[in-house]
Amino acid sequence: MRLHAALVAAALAGCAVGPDYRRPDPPAVASYTAEALPAGTAGAPGVGGTAQRFVSGGEIPSRWWELFRSKALDRWIHEALAGSPTLVAAEATLRRAQEVRSARSGELLPSVDGTVSASRQKPSGASLGVPDAQINPFTLYNASVEVSYSLDMFGRTRRELEALQAQVDYQGFQREGAYLTLASNIVTAALQEASLRGQMQATRDILATQEEQLALIEKQFELGGIARTDVLAQRASLAQSRVALPLLEKRLAQTRHLLAVLAGRFPGEAADLPEFHLEDFRLPEELPVSLPSSFVRQRPDIRSSEELLHAASAAVGVATANLYPQITLSARYGTEAAQIGDLFHPGTAVWGVGAGLLQPIFHGGALEATRRAEVAGFDLAAAQYRETVLQAFRDVADVLRALEYDALTLKAQSDAEAAARDTLDIANRQVRYGATSYLSLLNAQRQYHLARILLVQAQASRFADTAALFQALGGGWWNREHPSHGVSRR
Repeated sequence: MRLHAALVAAALAGCAVGPDYRRPDPPAVASYTAEALPAGTAGAPGVGGTAQRFVSGGEIPSRWWELFRSKALDRWIHEALAGSPTLVAAEATLRRAQEVRSARSGELLPSVDGTVSASRQKPSGASLGVPDAQINPFTLYNASVEVSYSLDMFGRTRRELEALQAQVDYQGFQREGAYLTLASNIVTAALQEASLRGQMQATRDILATQEEQLALIEKQFELGGIARTDVLAQRASLAQSRVALPLLEKRLAQTRHLLAVLAGRFPGEAADLPEFHLEDFRLPEELPVSLPSSFVRQRPDIRSSEELLHAASAAVGVATANLYPQITLSARYGTEAAQIGDLFHPGTAVWGVGAGLLQPIFHGGALEATRRAEVAGFDLAAAQYRETVLQAFRDVADVLRALEYDALTLKAQSDAEAAARDTLDIANRQVRYGATSYLSLLNAQRQYHLARILLVQAQASRFADTAALFQALGGGWWNREHPSHGVSRR
């Protein structure tokens, strides 16, 4: 009786062997980069030239892409979030993890089963100790209720449920990661399309200028004013410029196919896509930069990795509990009769109670080895968590520096484009009046073409790296009104 009372008391106390999970402390770092960030970035004239200001501890909106002020982008992301099979799959995976957790939660309670049976029997007399007795066949009816309960004295079931809940939270953060990745990929693809359209327009402008120059040169050649080599040189330059256009058009078509698929559409439906141009985007003037101490609670990949660490900790508890006794209680009450109408009559009651104890004694070291394996798994999860955190901090540091130098690059490229344009204008005028060679004109055309393309690319880089900052900082999912069910904002 004393042993029984002690076992019941231990079960009610709810102790669970193994380590209690403790959330990792935030990294003890004060900044993302070795050098202090400037207050803001440089400005430049034209598209994407807005000077941006870093706001330490600033809040990230959940629909951060709206800061680019592009209605076409907002509409397409809205359609993608509603129709993406990637998000549907992530939601289904999360629901499955939740239902698996719910199915196992009942193991903490007694199980109750009702049984109704009928069997036709003919026992032999030997079974009754009368070998020569003749017993006629009869039908036996039974109706009973059975109750069984496994005492979770050492927390095995609770640790298993703890691991399953960690898996639920893991899938929740995976879903948030899919949400963030989808939005970021659409923004990146839209900006890529806008960049390609800008490069195509620059190429067409250059082609138009070169065609005009070719017509002028051919006319001068007919009048005997220039050599045929000058005509051939201009034709070759025009042909080289034309080569770039099909390549840009190919990349544009592929980008639009990607945008269609990201939204859950077939590539053939890309014609319904809105067109994206750099001029339609606005660069956010304020850039929020989360504090390093709170950053690890914002990145979905870090939170996912932490939940895997939590599950690994619980697995150590399960393996530890398997070293201890397992106690099962059971009870049965019912009625048996040879006639179905006699069920529940006096004298037909049957019942039984029981208790079982399973004490591991010898398993060849398997249970201890399993526990050591789970401890190694926890160490592995801890190392992977730290690696994820380090990589996340690197992502933010890279993009912060990129934003700083993107602004300087755009400013320099704007100056270079203006200088190349002035040089080309002067060369055009000089050629018209015969004051310079066509070689100088061709060189000026090449320099201006290159400067225009690099300017468009520099403008697109500022937009793309601004979007990359919001992605690197977690995308503001915690500010959404209804984040994934099962995901904690803590």
